Amino acid sequence: MIEAVLKEIFAEFSPAALASSLSAEDMVLTDAIARTGLPIEVFVLDTGRLHADTLALISKIRSHYGIAVKVYAPDADAVALYVAQHGPDAFYGDVELRQRCCEIRKVQPLKRALAGKAAWITGQRRQHSATRSFLNVREHDAIHGLAKFNPLADWTENQVWDYIRSNRVPYNRLYDQGYRSIGCAPCTRPTLPHEDVRAGRWWWESAEKKECGLHTNRGQSPIFPMISLIDHAR
Repeated sequence: MIEAVLKEIFAEFSPAALASSLSAEDMVLTDAIARTGLPIEVFVLDTGRLHADTLALISKIRSHYGIAVKVYAPDADAVALYVAQHGPDAFYGDVELRQRCCEIRKVQPLKRALAGKAAWITGQRRQHSATRSFLNVREHDAIHGLAKFNPLADWTENQVWDYIRSNRVPYNRLYDQGYRSIGCAPCTRPTLPHEDVRAGRWWWESAEKKECGLHTNRGQSPIFPMISLIDHAR
């Protein structure tokens, strides 16, 4: 069913792109894109602080699916200035400095990646966190002036892993070490059995602040008409 949704997105919004964090969810979507054969771009934001296991998936996608992943890096001067002024790990002690780091390493490169696109696709799910509990499958991203799609919004974590196992989808081996949500190395740790899926992300912050700015709710609103299959992407 994901493939059918992607076909509808491509038919109505072209060019479209998957913003892949190389998460399990994004690997499901990458697999579905490959199965459709649609020219939906897959891009990655290489923050400069990703785990080696995460980065290894870029070449794996190229070899396994024949998809050339586009990689966007942060502005080197902006990173250097931040480090010079605050230190490389200033984000541990200050939420605003953490958000500024995310702005430089993720949000600004995303703007470049989305330039010229009509829509972007993400692997967000409602069960990820409290900040995503009201996530819509289709939204209007007013910040970038694009349609935004979250085809796995209502999927469970089990559904994601069932798909990966059934279709032999490559995935980040950090998941086998207790990670359940993986971002930059300094900002990600494995989760404990009783913790929620994103507890290992920015674990020193309160749950309601655990977003990097890529998926801010500011300026985004749901769009309900048009796509017939979009609410059945399971």
